[in-house]
Amino acid sequence: MEIPTIASRALPLLTPDQTKGMNPELTDPVAYRKSGISLNHVIGCPLDCGYCVRHLFQNFEMKVPRALMSDEEAVARLLRHPFFRPHATPIQLFNRATDPMLPAVKGHTFNVLRLLNEQGLTNYVLIITRWRVTPEDCAVLNSFTNLRLTILVTHSGIDHPQIEPVDSSIAATSLRTLYEHAEHYRTILYWRPIVRGLNDTDEHLSRARDLSRYAHATVFTGLFFKDEIAAYYEAHGLPMPYDDTARRKITPEIAEQRILDAFRKPGNSKTPYGHLFRKTSCGVAFAHQEADYNGHYGIQEVCSICPLAQITLCKEAWVRPDLAEVTRHARALGATGPVEIDERAIIVEGLDGPTRNYLQQVFGFQCHDRNNPHLYRQHGRAPIGWEAENGTPTP
Repeated sequence: MEIPTIASRALPLLTPDQTKGMNPELTDPVAYRKSGISLNHVIGCPLDCGYCVRHLFQNFEMKVPRALMSDEEAVARLLRHPFFRPHATPIQLFNRATDPMLPAVKGHTFNVLRLLNEQGLTNYVLIITRWRVTPEDCAVLNSFTNLRLTILVTHSGIDHPQIEPVDSSIAATSLRTLYEHAEHYRTILYWRPIVRGLNDTDEHLSRARDLSRYAHATVFTGLFFKDEIAAYYEAHGLPMPYDDTARRKITPEIAEQRILDAFRKPGNSKTPYGHLFRKTSCGVAFAHQEADYNGHYGIQEVCSICPLAQITLCKEAWVRPDLAEVTRHARALGATGPVEIDERAIIVEGLDGPTRNYLQQVFGFQCHDRNNPHLYRQHGRAPIGWEAENGTPTP
């Protein structure tokens, strides 16, 4: 199939006057995030999901997608970014300020994929959507044969119209369509956000379990409940899911246990939870039958639900890096204080999240901030709803 171009339907470019005063993070199209380098040169989304990260960039009211620059310029910026490594760095498209499969955005998504694929790049590319995907779209997605492409379909099952205005049946249909037509790409049920009191009933869990049959992997995660999102909830009279906000996603221990119980396969000791994963990179790697590029194998409790074959694959690829080499890299990036490597992670000070994520993916080994440690069994999540190791509740 001929890959569509967008010459006749490119989005209007934002003018300097229109971008004046915008959050600088929003106007910089390339950023490094947990699952890789992120390209976001299209801004604006009409879907109005109450918990959207667009609140954090002060652009939630931008409902009509607009482009910061051409696809060609955006891809060029990505490829010359100092953290980009051909065939290695995972790439995410339009995951911060719009949905990549919206009718007005989809042409840009396909065009960027075409530009990357024509470079002969074999990098992971992640596309996250909750919108409609057709069989014709699947044919285009299958045409990008160099890229290791993954479509993650966000499905929450939340039926509160002000928190989740988009009917979750749209995502469910897209997931089935993608799975049915998958050849050169893989598709993941991105079950999120799981929120106390909204979508954690037995019925919700059963529905997600049934949907997981139409995905190469299922990843579940909680709510990113930051101050800006809490303020939006309060201003619109929405029910507050938690008493406090947090810098990490909130997935209470009891919610996780109920999910694991719902997915447990009785009598199956090899794959007791099927293809269920706690981390995005774990699900993506499994879907492509490769080792996790984020080195989660060092955090053994994260791996406790993974299939044994996947654990073996990750174990074989997981190598504790040389301290001197890690230190050289960390110092060059601005690390302060001692650099350590224990059996779980590289531990640094003075590096922001994007830089730690870059180091993590360079070495395939977890990289943590000494001042914000990942606590045992909490899997890098907020402590809300968990108990400390001595059994006392965390704040």
